[in-house]
Amino acid sequence: MVPAALAQTLFGALQPAGASTLTIYSSLDLSAAEPLIDAFQRDNPGVAVNYHELQTVDIYERVLNESDGDGATADLVISSAMDLQMKLANDGYARRVPLAHGSVWPSWANWRDTAIALTYEPAVMVYHKPSFEAADVPRTRAALISFLDAEQDAFYGRIATYDIERAGVGFLFLARDAEHNRDIWDLVRAMGRSGVKLYSNSSSILERVSDGRFAIGYNILGSYASAWAARNPDLGIVLPTDYTIIMSRIALVPTSAQAPDLAGRFLDFMMSRQGQDIMAAEAKLPALHPQLTGANTADGLRAEAGDKLRPIAVSPALLVYLDQVRRARFIDRWNDTLSQR
Repeated sequence: MVPAALAQTLFGALQPAGASTLTIYSSLDLSAAEPLIDAFQRDNPGVAVNYHELQTVDIYERVLNESDGDGATADLVISSAMDLQMKLANDGYARRVPLAHGSVWPSWANWRDTAIALTYEPAVMVYHKPSFEAADVPRTRAALISFLDAEQDAFYGRIATYDIERAGVGFLFLARDAEHNRDIWDLVRAMGRSGVKLYSNSSSILERVSDGRFAIGYNILGSYASAWAARNPDLGIVLPTDYTIIMSRIALVPTSAQAPDLAGRFLDFMMSRQGQDIMAAEAKLPALHPQLTGANTADGLRAEAGDKLRPIAVSPALLVYLDQVRRARFIDRWNDTLSQR
């Protein structure tokens, strides 16, 4: 059974006569994708865009099932599930695409012109500003451990993070934590002692930190946190100063795409300075383009955090997170550590 889209929207061609159609499967919210599609269509008025908003696992399963079935699937796939996108590319479900902007793209963000990172999104800590009027905000993981242990009575039940069994990005962030920080299980243990609350999505955590029900959110996707902070002045954001993990949304063109040339054209647009500027300013996603500067760009984050940024490379190394035995052991350790008092 093919997974149903959360939303399916057809953006009609501005010049309908003889129009061609580009089909996109994406985990990007329609509201964020719309300014990119509008700008692309202004430059390509004879192209209609059929946009399917899907969950990341559904995107993976849909491309897999359709490609193995009748051989027709989306023309372009964009997803925040870096591991699943890399598996599609590594298993031969994505094609190499000629890229006009490939020469300026960082090598870690481009796997064989087949899987391309488009964004530069940090994993951040968020906090409720009024709750810290009389306390320093933790800015490292070690400081967070100390804070949770020292303030357990006052802050018990007021810290939240992703449930790594249900949130793919949460699993990815914690797995990277374990690679960069041998003491990360001490933090997991401290969160367990502090009555941590677990959620499968960012919005549930950000809503509760914004209104003060929670004081701290750990390992939250920074692009969503920034959007919430713009509307909620009591929500603060911290780029951890020991290290900050960076994830990216990956785009690929399936081998079974019906309009691969159109897909390549849209992908090149999203990699262009124009497309990346729209991504930063209107879609509110940190742009990766190395020549863009200012707020909501990779350059802006580097200016703020320096050499503490740890981008996740687009490479087959991501497939380790899909190994079921290794994954089950990691989740078992997570649950066991959380339950320790």
